[in-house]
Amino acid sequence: MASATSSAAPSLHKGVQPLRANEGSSFIWRKLHSLLGIIPIGAFLLEHIVSNFEMLKGPIAYGDQVKFLNSLPLVRVLEFVFIFLPILYHGAYGVWIWLRGKANVVYYPWSGNWMYVAQRYTGLVAFAYIIQHVWRQRFSGIMLPEHPYAAFNKVQVELSNPFMLAIYVIAMVAVCWHFAYGVWLFAAKWGITPGEKARKRFGWVCLAGGVVLCAMGLASIYAAVGPNYRNTPANLTPPAVSSSAPPLVPIA
Repeated sequence: MASATSSAAPSLHKGVQPLRANEGSSFIWRKLHSLLGIIPIGAFLLEHIVSNFEMLKGPIAYGDQVKFLNSLPLVRVLEFVFIFLPILYHGAYGVWIWLRGKANVVYYPWSGNWMYVAQRYTGLVAFAYIIQHVWRQRFSGIMLPEHPYAAFNKVQVELSNPFMLAIYVIAMVAVCWHFAYGVWLFAAKWGITPGEKARKRFGWVCLAGGVVLCAMGLASIYAAVGPNYRNTPANLTPPAVSSSAPPLVPIA
């Protein structure tokens, strides 16, 4: 009597599936996708969160920061070459990887598959959020490069909509998770943290960094909707230099 043999489920391996050079041209595109997630996109995310944290100091301080960033040399070139294009490639290629992925949280032979699933979904949320955020804050309504002191009001008006406020909060958590785990994944795949112990330790570092960034981002959101700077005008102007200061006397 013939007996059916049941195939055992593949064993669960610890670690991260590495990037292999024999994967053809996809190896290069995946390497580029991974690298751009750290430099320049990750660097820009850090700068963006730190700049937005100036909102806690008030509308004038935030306007000063927006004015400073838009006064940098070749800022429009930097904006498109090192921010918009890398984000577009990283997001679009990430969606392509996500659509082709065959993640299985039960039988996938890498223990980080739950992380893989979370990384892909948070990336999708982050990409969709960034598209609308760039359009609404950078290319529609009042132009902040020409009117930096309207920045606080522009954010405040957008977040006055409870639906948009919820989107911002969800997106902030998703972006910070995606970045924190992305840094950990980058270090593992590029051989920076070889070994399980090194990856575990660095994982706690990434987790702590992600929590700090998320807390800073949520605090900036609260500064825009909280009671301290309610109803900030759109035509805000920085305080003029006091005219009571003694005039400068040229030295002979």
